[in-house]
Amino acid sequence: MKDSQYFKFDIYTVLPALVFIILIWLVYTIEVKYHFNFTNLGIRPGKWSGLKGVIFSPFIHADLGHLWSNTLPSLVLVTALSYFYRSISFKVLCLGLIFSGLMTWIIGRPSYHIGASGLIYLLASFLFFKGVFTKHYRMLALSFVVTFFYGSMVWYVLPLKTGISWEGHLSGGVVGIILAIVTKNKLPEKMKYQWENPDFNIDDDPFMRQFDENGNFIELDEEE
Repeated sequence: MKDSQYFKFDIYTVLPALVFIILIWLVYTIEVKYHFNFTNLGIRPGKWSGLKGVIFSPFIHADLGHLWSNTLPSLVLVTALSYFYRSISFKVLCLGLIFSGLMTWIIGRPSYHIGASGLIYLLASFLFFKGVFTKHYRMLALSFVVTFFYGSMVWYVLPLKTGISWEGHLSGGVVGIILAIVTKNKLPEKMKYQWENPDFNIDDDPFMRQFDENGNFIELDEEE
């Protein structure tokens, strides 16, 4: 498969991110407009009823600042996942949300954990490590971009700041690494240069014929 066949930017590339963003803003709008409080639908470690938050917590946010801080990273990272790893993007999102949510429920403090930050850590971790593991030049470039823009997030997997779910961040990061290791997807074929072919003969190569056995440049006649 060529790069042009593998990397496609179309409506299906941005649709998952747009749907998710619309949903989290819709949930917050409903909370504000109708004076609901969905916090009790978040992940609540220590209670079996708190497991429902594995599904619902990414869509619930405490306030507008919390919502906005998760909106742009979600849009960028979900779109990047769909563009670079379309064939496994749905699997990564579903398994990632479930297992990172379960891990948060297991290791988290006895309070409600809400917000899409766990998803953001999941995606940042997955995109970085998957690019490193695949060694494809475009995926590696994405790994460097993720590091540049989101590398500082690594500090928030530690309990350095009150009021944030560092357990959710840590869970997302760990599950992202695991998914990067265990998921398989077919990559575009790497471009092969002529000299990489097993039947390559250096004497038949027009460029190499311009050098003698000591590496010195020699001028060939036009007929050659």
